[in-house]
Amino acid sequence: MTDIREWTSTVGLENELGEVLSGLANACATIARTLRTAPLAQLSGSAGSLNVQGEAQKPLDIISNEVFVNACRELAQISLAVSEEEEDPIPISATGSYAVVFDPLDGSSNLDVNVTVGSIFSVVSATTPKHILPGGRPQHIAGFASYGPSTDLTVLAKGRVARFTLDASDTWRLVELDMRLPDRFPEIAINAARADSWDDVIRGFVNDAFHGNEIRYNARWVASLVAETQRILSRGGLFLYPADSSGRGRLRLLYEARPIAAIVEAAGGRCSTGFMPILEVNAETLHDRVPLIFGGASQVEALEAAYRADKEN
Repeated sequence: MTDIREWTSTVGLENELGEVLSGLANACATIARTLRTAPLAQLSGSAGSLNVQGEAQKPLDIISNEVFVNACRELAQISLAVSEEEEDPIPISATGSYAVVFDPLDGSSNLDVNVTVGSIFSVVSATTPKHILPGGRPQHIAGFASYGPSTDLTVLAKGRVARFTLDASDTWRLVELDMRLPDRFPEIAINAARADSWDDVIRGFVNDAFHGNEIRYNARWVASLVAETQRILSRGGLFLYPADSSGRGRLRLLYEARPIAAIVEAAGGRCSTGFMPILEVNAETLHDRVPLIFGGASQVEALEAAYRADKEN
């Protein structure tokens, strides 16, 4: 069965980037091993500290961040490690050409109840932080690991999306080649607890989906971006985390939205703020947040059309 190194060779990924992907995949495997026995090591509670986002950290947030940073330090190709957990980029190698941008442990609030969590990362050409901010720049690699019933790694490289599963020997084995996101499926992932902050377009769209005369949608909400993404990549549907009443989004552009957008769009889906493609959004700071809407292309396009119509009225 093909492993991740063989796949990178098959898709024509450059050797230096293949080494970077292998290093990041190994980091995800290390985190998976740590998560398996975290309750036994009393690592599931709070660390008593806040990250740069002002969010309570768990010990596993800190450990996962260290695992990713250490993986970057082993790679001379890497200039910067840019983490959701750190206020500033961490310099790695003065001769490096690439920055690794990552959310080391997404969905960690789910750890206490043993729900799927994950890691999200991307690799871009950059030697200074300002090179990371503009939209429209290609991601040489984008990926996310999901730590659930199986430990899976979904990777984009050279325009192709593949899924790997970690086997008993800690080798990433190819299980799905050239993933394609189904165009339509009647499911929406949205946090209904925030309904009071939805704008009229989202409120009307969701109401029609759940109560309209056409196909009735089902609701899904795991509160774990990687879990939602893996499900939608596999069977379709929509993920909606719209702007709040102030017009601001909640998900991080660099660490979450951009890598997920690159993967989704390479698999034939669409990813948007509602008004423009996520991959075209420029960041002003490393920790900017955006609304995030993704899923089947025609479903996202329908919501974008609703926003355009609302703007014209």
